[in-house]
Amino acid sequence: MNGLRFLVITALFGPLLAIGALQPAAAQEFIEVDGPLDDETFYRVVACGAAPEGDCAKPIIRWPSDRQLQLRVGIADVGESFADYRFDILDRALDDAIEQINRSGARLFLERAYEGEFDIPVYLTDTAQGGIIRGTGRPELDGSRIAVGRVVLRSRGGEITGAAIAISRDVRRREIASVMLEELVQAMGLPTDISSPAYTRSVFSETSNSVVWLRGQDAEALRRHYPRE
Repeated sequence: MNGLRFLVITALFGPLLAIGALQPAAAQEFIEVDGPLDDETFYRVVACGAAPEGDCAKPIIRWPSDRQLQLRVGIADVGESFADYRFDILDRALDDAIEQINRSGARLFLERAYEGEFDIPVYLTDTAQGGIIRGTGRPELDGSRIAVGRVVLRSRGGEITGAAIAISRDVRRREIASVMLEELVQAMGLPTDISSPAYTRSVFSETSNSVVWLRGQDAEALRRHYPRE
């Protein structure tokens, strides 16, 4: 039986990936490419860290089919020092990110939840960029370092069993919407970034946080990961 895996994804001008102890140590955080990729190559880069014409460096993981249409997402906790204006912007950004994913054409439906158990809880932390997360009650988050945002995925075999997102208290106002969309998309099981001038307008860009819509190859990658029957 396949063991439990932990993926930890950290956002800093586009998220970086660090793999927990149960993952291969050489798994790469992002893939550098020279120019535009075809849809299948792009998908393999973001889904499993495969360099163009290369093999997967990470397992492909998805939410199980019986949960794909009922994923509950909500803000689980707000730190005392998390500014009210940032909360208001992020609250709207979370709704927008959910809508973008639900309208992507993928076999996914995310529900904005306000109470009860969340499949994907979002923690608005008291932690500044570069600091250590405390107080979420999630052992896979607490004690770890955060940049702008952090995503944790738990998986067994090829199935995601849980996820959580943390956001730093000083995330820049102009980046909030992009960071929220990026973290939520990566919580769907697409953990690898792309470093290339050709993809600065991708949600998977390693070097920028500016995309607030799920379009083009970004949306196509999500549809390939969760194809409709």
